[in-house]
Amino acid sequence: MKHNILAWSLVAMTATALDAGLVAQQARLSPHETHSSLVDGATITITYGRPSMRGRKIFGSLITHGRIWMPGADEATIIQTTNDLLFGDVLLPAGSYSLYTLTGETSWKFIINKQTGQFHTVYNQDQDFVRLDPVIEGLPQPVEQLTIAAVPAAAGGGRLQLDWETTRLWVPFTVKK
Repeated sequence: MKHNILAWSLVAMTATALDAGLVAQQARLSPHETHSSLVDGATITITYGRPSMRGRKIFGSLITHGRIWMPGADEATIIQTTNDLLFGDVLLPAGSYSLYTLTGETSWKFIINKQTGQFHTVYNQDQDFVRLDPVIEGLPQPVEQLTIAAVPAAAGGGRLQLDWETTRLWVPFTVKK
């Protein structure tokens, strides 16, 4: 009898814990998404939390200039590539990396970092693989929800692109053959 009560107690506690985890996942303000693109034979997958503007001023206010910012929410934004990529003359080996930015009023940096699996506020500069200078463009209409993608280019290669609020940042890349 005691064994049955103990067993049922463990089942109830496990079910409660699983239910609490499900509720926590549903309560996230920023949905999580995985976006994959095929670029010249390479599969590039970006996994990240997608926060929304929700009436807020983003760049220069919520995200202040001159600071390291991980674009996304909750767990670190992860970029995975099945093939080596070339960002200019920098070779990024196939694998998984986290994405950070160094924000600025007139210039930014995309930071590809070797550390993965951390929470988005954890940043270890010693793990930086490369810092890249993105092109900065204004958008005619605000983008409500943060969007990060590997966008194939018609002439080959592609670009790592971030859109949010009225800002687009992107860096070109090619797939190493």
